[in-house]
Amino acid sequence: MIHCSRFVVCAFQRLNPGATGINGIITDSVTACLPDDLAVFSLAGQSTYTIGMAERIGLYGGSFNPIHCGHLIVARALAERLDLGRVILLPTAQPPHKNPEDLLSGAHRAEMIRLAIEGEELFEPNDFDLKGKEPSYTIKTVSHFREHFGPETVLCWMIGADSLAELATWHRVEELVDRCRVVTAGRPGFDRIDWTELRSLLGDDRIERLRADLIQTPLVDISSTEIRKRVRLGRSIRYLVPPSVAEYIDRHNLYRESTPNPSAQG
Repeated sequence: MIHCSRFVVCAFQRLNPGATGINGIITDSVTACLPDDLAVFSLAGQSTYTIGMAERIGLYGGSFNPIHCGHLIVARALAERLDLGRVILLPTAQPPHKNPEDLLSGAHRAEMIRLAIEGEELFEPNDFDLKGKEPSYTIKTVSHFREHFGPETVLCWMIGADSLAELATWHRVEELVDRCRVVTAGRPGFDRIDWTELRSLLGDDRIERLRADLIQTPLVDISSTEIRKRVRLGRSIRYLVPPSVAEYIDRHNLYRESTPNPSAQG
């Protein structure tokens, strides 16, 4: 795999006329760079995407307020079951289905993600959703990655069973189910799914695809809400979050107050 600050595509058209670059982009010379609007940079300062042979990619979006061990355990379990080459973690600027109370700034949440996955080759941080000022609709995020990686790549949007129960309320959900695989991880307390409303909205074919991507994962009953509550009460969050995240929360005095962060959007 190649990490670079700017994508460079070597087409070698003289040896292979008509050769295409990434996502079918036809190059006019031996070496060409992707358009600037695709050269988006990651939290780590390198290119947002790692160009390689991986064709199965997990997209894991959420508030990550904060990221915790449950997120990482479930993401790894899904990646192993689905044979994913990588999982891209995407903190949202403003989740449309969640109350913004207690939502830390995107900068804090992104840094905790970076710390949590440091040295882990499977996971990659990405701040695409933090750049918009509007609610972080999943269809917008998936469309962005679909355009970048191309139609042949298998994109898997990871959700919990609690989110599956709310899927009928999601923005342009029919298009979302067609543009990627919506993969659902089992979660404590959500072992039964009522498909009635979703079936009337999505139809039988899409429902069968959703049902086929219900994946049994370790039932790790850890929530960001409980972690924030424990911090406010002065209780330990050891074993609930990676040590580097716990240290960051303590060092920056995060979640000590119940009042929302005024810079939660960015």
